[in-house]
Amino acid sequence: MPVQIKFGTSGWRAIVAEDFTLENIRRAVAGIASYVKMQAEPHRVLVGRDPRFLGETFVAEAARILAANGVTAIVIPKPAPTPAIAYAVQQSKASGAINFTASHNPPEYNGIKFSTPDGAPALPETTKQIEAAVPAVDPLTSPWSAEVLAATYETLDVKSDYLKRIAELVDLKAIKKSGIKVVFDPFWGAARGYTCHILREAGVPVEVVHDTRDVLFGGHAPEPDDHLLGDCKAKMKEFGAKIGVATDGDADRFGIVDEDGTFIQPNYIIALLFDYLVETRGWKNGVAKSVATTNLINALADLHKVPLYETPVGFKYIGELILQDKIAIGGEESAGLTIRGHVPEKDGVLAGLLIAEMVAVRGKSLGEQLKELFGKVGSFYPNRENFHLTSEVKARFTEKLKVDPTELGGRKVTGVVRTDGLKLILEDGSWVCYRLSGTEPVVRAYTEVRNEKDSKALREAAEKFVLS
Repeated sequence: MPVQIKFGTSGWRAIVAEDFTLENIRRAVAGIASYVKMQAEPHRVLVGRDPRFLGETFVAEAARILAANGVTAIVIPKPAPTPAIAYAVQQSKASGAINFTASHNPPEYNGIKFSTPDGAPALPETTKQIEAAVPAVDPLTSPWSAEVLAATYETLDVKSDYLKRIAELVDLKAIKKSGIKVVFDPFWGAARGYTCHILREAGVPVEVVHDTRDVLFGGHAPEPDDHLLGDCKAKMKEFGAKIGVATDGDADRFGIVDEDGTFIQPNYIIALLFDYLVETRGWKNGVAKSVATTNLINALADLHKVPLYETPVGFKYIGELILQDKIAIGGEESAGLTIRGHVPEKDGVLAGLLIAEMVAVRGKSLGEQLKELFGKVGSFYPNRENFHLTSEVKARFTEKLKVDPTELGGRKVTGVVRTDGLKLILEDGSWVCYRLSGTEPVVRAYTEVRNEKDSKALREAAEKFVLS
């Protein structure tokens, strides 16, 4: 039986040499080519990658399959951030982009993201058409001519145009004027030579860690999370940096370290930037967040009197609102954000630079700024945990999800939201959101309390509801 290729929240991902094989890559690209041929001309598709193992080989194979199907391949020769590829799609007026990346997944994974002509991640209606067009067998068994199989392709350098656009969105002069120092950690990933380059060009002192290609990403997932940012924190202390910024494998996600070495979770980063953009840009056209993201953003939307949009998990839904110019900023608790006038795709490079600007302009640490924000709208303490399920527990929990609970851990449920998964709003303003993984026997439980001392009790109640 051929492997079923399914595009999830962020494309198709699989383990290299297990399901992510040349045969299955050819099948997936053939499905994309069939979809593109059904759309309006020009039938031109960008093909890019992050620095993962065999990326160059996969790009070359994709270019051949596209050519064989009458689609022009435009190859991005060097690893490039996902947002840079998204911007290049818009600027080149291509039919879309194939991006070989598994983002923040462990090094044994690779994947394919497909972006549509607007630079946005493909929506479900698009990926369903692609999946339906994927052939059951390796298309290279077809009798193509030697000329087609040896087809050449165009190339495109995406770096300069993308960095030029970033320089238009970020006040680099303000960062330089403040005199702050920055440490950048690209996690051996696609943002190498991007964030550090733009800061150095602006005259900002910057040091970099993990600035080499390593297809094993140091032996762990290229995820800019607290427990993996030790080298960044050490370099900050040595360098006297006010801010540490990091990006994941394909640079669509961010990680931020405050001047005292404290990791500032993405929920708070999105909220701080929302408040800062309203203050400095004067944008009043709304804010978007996924259903699992902090209600601190809800409170700020009320404070600034702007519309709030709560979306399912998956940045493509936020991307739609960016394209419609309905929001100033949109973000997800999983460390993705973008802003008005930019690509409808997560951008970790932009996020890090905007945070550096915010610290420079306000002249205060992130911890101080967050304390002030709590002073305006109250305190919010979000948390996320993953619970691994046996088949028996998963079956029982799946049945539970079909019924609206009336209480959780002795607290009355006052609202139920089913935008994505099951979100329970409790009488004291705290909430729990459950989302089953579509690829593994895991349920993600998101919780948020207004008083930090209540956090443990709510997390325990959330876990009991899953496992009992």
